[in-house]
Amino acid sequence: MSLKIRMSRGGAKKRPFYRIVVADSRAPRDGRFIEKIGFHNPMVDRDHEERLKLDLDRARHWLSVGAKPSPRVHRFLAEAGVLEKAAIPEQTKKNLPKAKEQERIREREEKAREAAEAAAAAEAEAAAPAEEAPAEEAASEEASA
Repeated sequence: MSLKIRMSRGGAKKRPFYRIVVADSRAPRDGRFIEKIGFHNPMVDRDHEERLKLDLDRARHWLSVGAKPSPRVHRFLAEAGVLEKAAIPEQTKKNLPKAKEQERIREREEKAREAAEAAAAAEAEAAAPAEEAPAEEAASEEASA
């Protein structure tokens, strides 16, 4: 039997209230559960003490038995210090632009790089005669002296 620590919805329409329960993964979301280990009331302010209550000892017990928390419950347990924070993937395929947009981005980057190189070359050319001119002036001053 695979166990899940997840939220079971209660409350009225547009007034959610969630029980944090340990249930068989095959059971319906709001259906049969093994044990209630806390609750979450999203309608209350974030800093209010009645927003989230968890029995951390029971949560640790069920985790040691092999229960897997849902992503939201995992976050609650991480904030309480029971689990480590879940890593957030940096890039997924869904949040990347489509192929044509990626090609356009690459073209813009290449044009910007070429423009920067051209500007750097122009600066180098402008700086080269300026460096040579004082050396020639110094040489001509030495010769006349």
